[in-house]
Amino acid sequence: MTARRFVTLDVFTERPLAGNPLAVVLDAEGLDAAAMQAIAREFNLSETVFVLPPRDARHRAHLRIFTPAQELPFAGHPTVGTAVLLGLHDRRAGVADAVAFGLEEKVGVVPCVVEPGEGRGRARFRLPRLPEIWGEAEGLGPEPAPVASSLGLEVQDIGFARHWPSRHSAGTPFDLVPVRSLDALGRARPNAEALDRAFGPGAKVFLYTGDTGDSGHSFRARMFAPSVGVAEDPATGSAVAAFAGALMQFEPLGEGTHDFVIAQGHEMGRPSEIALQMVIAEGALRAAEVGGSAVVVTEGEIRV
Repeated sequence: MTARRFVTLDVFTERPLAGNPLAVVLDAEGLDAAAMQAIAREFNLSETVFVLPPRDARHRAHLRIFTPAQELPFAGHPTVGTAVLLGLHDRRAGVADAVAFGLEEKVGVVPCVVEPGEGRGRARFRLPRLPEIWGEAEGLGPEPAPVASSLGLEVQDIGFARHWPSRHSAGTPFDLVPVRSLDALGRARPNAEALDRAFGPGAKVFLYTGDTGDSGHSFRARMFAPSVGVAEDPATGSAVAAFAGALMQFEPLGEGTHDFVIAQGHEMGRPSEIALQMVIAEGALRAAEVGGSAVVVTEGEIRV
């Protein structure tokens, strides 16, 4: 057995025991995919990251990201949390207070900027792939009736303003479902089998509403992916990356830079804040960034 360092962080929050927990396994060389999957099941968090040497020396590290059930090509809170952790290590090594580097993920190289502090920090990353419509029907999701039924809601709970169920991916595909109110968001009680019937096997469903109850938040959201081992996620950066596509589809956004704050995890007692910035020029999304804070919670060794 080899002792491998690990760190857990709470991500998309500035305080411990909130946000989305993340495990990061350092010294991951020599682990194959089966071992990584087994370790992810052992931590049993929504995602576990394995840090490997970069394939290209210009980048900071190569990452592999696993849920308890499968490997992901890209995920937001693992990117933010790992970037903060590596930024903290670089700061101890005498690197400048703000650092920029690339993280290699299956989706591609993810450019990151980190502002490390004492045991915590803030990171943002530019989307390596802008959101794209996936599926049929020009990105529209299933009809409201099966969507509502799978979520334990009424048909009239689905949709608000111009927003309608849609499908977008910035590396990880999501079904994005708008609901009319904060009350409807809180009442959602998804059924795993019904979700797969309504959206397809392995569905990842991001519910959101513009009725936030807080002027500091642009939208409030929940994310369910029981088929991949995540009953509910406290904060989902990859879903917010995909959500930029829904905003382009349904919101009358003009030229320039647009900033949004998405609250998630409140219904789980794990409040989180995810920052989304979109740059629009000539009517098209030209760039987008996702960011947030992370704080170190535990450090130790796993012997495998």
